[in-house]
Amino acid sequence: MIIMTIKHNIQISELNKLINLIRADGYPYELDNKNDNYLLTIKGDTNNINSDSLYTFPEVININESNPSYKLVSRAFHPEDTVVDVCGIKIGGNESLKIIAGPCAVESENQIKTIAKMVKESGADILRGGAFKGRTSPYFFQGLELEGLKLLHEAGIINNIPVVSEIMSADMIGEFEKYVDLIQVGTRNMQNYALLKALGHTNKPILLKRGFCNTIEEWLLSAEYIMKEGNKNIILCERGIRTISEMTRNTLDISAVPIIKKISHLPIIVDPSHATGDSEIVDSVSLAAVAAGCDGLLIEVHNHPKYALSDGKQSIKPDKLKEIVKTSKKIEQIINGEIKNESKNISDNG
Repeated sequence: MIIMTIKHNIQISELNKLINLIRADGYPYELDNKNDNYLLTIKGDTNNINSDSLYTFPEVININESNPSYKLVSRAFHPEDTVVDVCGIKIGGNESLKIIAGPCAVESENQIKTIAKMVKESGADILRGGAFKGRTSPYFFQGLELEGLKLLHEAGIINNIPVVSEIMSADMIGEFEKYVDLIQVGTRNMQNYALLKALGHTNKPILLKRGFCNTIEEWLLSAEYIMKEGNKNIILCERGIRTISEMTRNTLDISAVPIIKKISHLPIIVDPSHATGDSEIVDSVSLAAVAAGCDGLLIEVHNHPKYALSDGKQSIKPDKLKEIVKTSKKIEQIINGEIKNESKNISDNG
């Protein structure tokens, strides 16, 4: 793929000459009017194009060559940010920071309804809750399964908040389409290609977590599987990777946030709970993620973490969530304010 930036004052005859040159070689193209210049995108495998020949047109300002294996999720293919809409909650682009919060697992009707009310009052935008729990040990709590999914759905309706839960297999897509608003693919299923392909045919947005041993490129290729099948509403979630460190459950790859922003148009959120495994540092890591430019946070919250049936050690209480939401919004405002001021100064200085 090649993206050409062309001066807006190019003569139409010259622009047509350039387009005819591309058309003669059989390449599909797209012409857009962006920021007072033309943006000409030559699609497909453009490795055989001699970009030097394109510079013979003096109105050509810049040529960006990109042929990543993940074409559909690449910013080279789709320069504008994708904004994912989850029942009116918009994530990505210039939208405000969004908070997804709730227990690791749905444990009972009273538990999920109580926490749902608390996280909504604390400022969360989406309620999370695991119904099907893929645990490392088969002897750990495996979730309430379909009953848990229904309880999560009901808690969401009562508190007027969208819900997200993790899917384990393709045969459950019908139930997830019925009971959740955002379908989560967990770290262990990031490369479950049969599941990814099937999710490409649903109209529900997908929250795709990074595998704990996977590269950023492999992560984006998993998103490509979903998008190739037709579902373009994908949110990426960095949740930490496995390293030699033993001080935290995983190591948060904070650099993944700006890297994803640079090479992909998809929104990215951060899960500080699984990244740390320690409720005492979830707040610090959350704020670091916001400062790095993430589009949202995915945080585990429990009203009684000590008695949680799953991941109580990394679950914060609702009052701590409220603090994180408040401080995160302040950091977001500072960052956005500085960016706007810098842009204004550049504009004022010509």
